[in-house]
Amino acid sequence: MPELKRLDAELGPAVLAFELANRAYFAASISDRGDDYYERFADWHGDMLAEQEGGTGAFYVLVGEDGAVLGRFNLYRIDDGSADLGYRVAREVAGRGVATAAVRDLCRLAAERHGLRRLRAATSSANIASQKVLAKAGFVAVGPADPADLGGKPGTWYERDLRALRAIG
Repeated sequence: MPELKRLDAELGPAVLAFELANRAYFAASISDRGDDYYERFADWHGDMLAEQEGGTGAFYVLVGEDGAVLGRFNLYRIDDGSADLGYRVAREVAGRGVATAAVRDLCRLAAERHGLRRLRAATSSANIASQKVLAKAGFVAVGPADPADLGGKPGTWYERDLRALRAIG
């Protein structure tokens, strides 16, 4: 059973392997990060860990039983009880409910561990799979996203109120 784990220094090589193995797959639906991202991955990874340590981000990886990274689930721009959500899953597990289950788990963690009350996520109009994940995970469309937030593509912002999760947990 895959498990969400908080990003740490030891996971860096596995995250890079995940990103490289799925680069073309991701580029089909979201903007490619460019060669510089991969060449400077160690710097980027360190920046993420510093942001996490500072409390403005919380980054998770979905790890399979074999230790391979199957997905990334990030809370960023954490401020005043809210955060933005970003995620991506490996091609090999796409379409199997893995992303939906992990987003639901992350919503619970966001409320219980990070004290968040609201999450937002933007997805492009063409990314139907991501729209379905968000809807199944309890997010509702709230309005258009600025194309600058989506690599120049039109899309929609979605939100989920987490207060009921905090009351349960």
